[in-house]
Amino acid sequence: MSELLAGPALLPLLISLPLLGALGSVLLHQRWPVLIAVILNLVLAGLLLSATQQATLRYSLGGWVAPLGIALHADTLGAMMVGITALVGVFVSWYSLDYFVAGSTAERGFWPLWGLLLTALNTLFLSGDAFNLYVGLEILSLSAVALVTLASRLEAIQAALRYLLVSLMGSLCYLLGVALLYHAYATLDLAMLAQLSGDGMLERAALALMIAGLLLKTALFPLHFWLPQAHAGAPAPVSALLSALVLKATFYLILRLWFDTLAQAATQLGALLLGLLGCAAILWGSLQALRAPRLKLLVAYSTVAQIGYLFALFPLLSDPRVASAAFDSALYFILAHACAKGAMFLAAGNVMTAAGHDRIADLGGIGAISATTLFALAIAGVSLIGLPPTGGFIAKWLLLQSALQIGAWWLAGVVLIGSLLAAAYIFRVLALGFTIFESPPVAAVGATSTRTPNATIASGRQWSALALALAALALGFLATPVLGLFDAGELTG
Repeated sequence: MSELLAGPALLPLLISLPLLGALGSVLLHQRWPVLIAVILNLVLAGLLLSATQQATLRYSLGGWVAPLGIALHADTLGAMMVGITALVGVFVSWYSLDYFVAGSTAERGFWPLWGLLLTALNTLFLSGDAFNLYVGLEILSLSAVALVTLASRLEAIQAALRYLLVSLMGSLCYLLGVALLYHAYATLDLAMLAQLSGDGMLERAALALMIAGLLLKTALFPLHFWLPQAHAGAPAPVSALLSALVLKATFYLILRLWFDTLAQAATQLGALLLGLLGCAAILWGSLQALRAPRLKLLVAYSTVAQIGYLFALFPLLSDPRVASAAFDSALYFILAHACAKGAMFLAAGNVMTAAGHDRIADLGGIGAISATTLFALAIAGVSLIGLPPTGGFIAKWLLLQSALQIGAWWLAGVVLIGSLLAAAYIFRVLALGFTIFESPPVAAVGATSTRTPNATIASGRQWSALALALAALALGFLATPVLGLFDAGELTG
């Protein structure tokens, strides 16, 4: 038994357990198979993170080695992605226990789809083969789209269809790039491609196609058009999963392809272009969040801005002088944003339950209804702004240090402006905690909830949102040990 829970054997378990949980949930019409899988996934993620501190793990399914077999691969970065997915997944699952009406269509659909989504996420983080990544992307997209439709409203269905079309287009671009690589090298093993690939036109064309497809799925400006309505219209726990985890998975693949598998084909000009698009995303997403009429739409546009910070790092990641610090910053943005944005969407769901809608102009008295929810919004918001002592502060501090070290003043300026805009829209939300309803809350026209107002919010929903916010805060205090786990030099195939 101990051999099954150590070393390479962890890799297939992390993929198969959520899949079995999803299958069990469908067959038994119960949620507990997925809940058990989510809890075990957290335990296995901890064991994986410990194991990858000793060595990079590889596992060949059926004993067939590359290029014939299917290889699973895990280094520290992949293990950390599995870990943050497991952590956020536990708290979103806790929240979901009291969110969906027992026995409803949405409740019966959520748990198997969540298990399938978790399977796809772990597959993307652990696959060592470009085609298996494609399979994981397809499962991820289809399960994510289906989760959005659980809101059962016309606008949610429309947003899900738009999401589906964009995802299919992105998958097609990615698959065309994979086909070019297979034509050139007759293998899709990522480690072998990293050794064999060069900087020719074919490799650059393949990289461009694969990155373009993944950019569509990651919603980098100006390809973000599908994201706000999809994230704002989905049920609160689904919104949290999409923003905190799904977008990070596709960004992780971009990071892998650009700086590892096809690193020789990547160019400084391409990195600069991604950096400029990231800066545009920071400014545009922040301005739209400032103007958003609904709370969940505000949080969704904030995601557009926060994704921009990840891509704004690309010029720094491509500069050997600051690459290591920039990788640390990227890691911290991923971790801090996953916790903070997950907390914000869960807390926004609590506000919608209490008020019956999420129209900002008609909201008020959040603190009186649930001080815990207001506290979660405040801590998560402070992390998104980048104020100490949160994880968001560590991420932005590392980014600013790297930018100033190489004289990228323009990038530092965008980061500071983005932080000021974030403060403006976050305090716009927090101000609701200090206003009072002049009359009992009623559902507003155009609201993103069909629920009737309910001042009683289940304690599990309140504490799960707060727990994720506190995790974002804890990252600020644990910077040294967390960064000590990660070595940018381990970004290898």
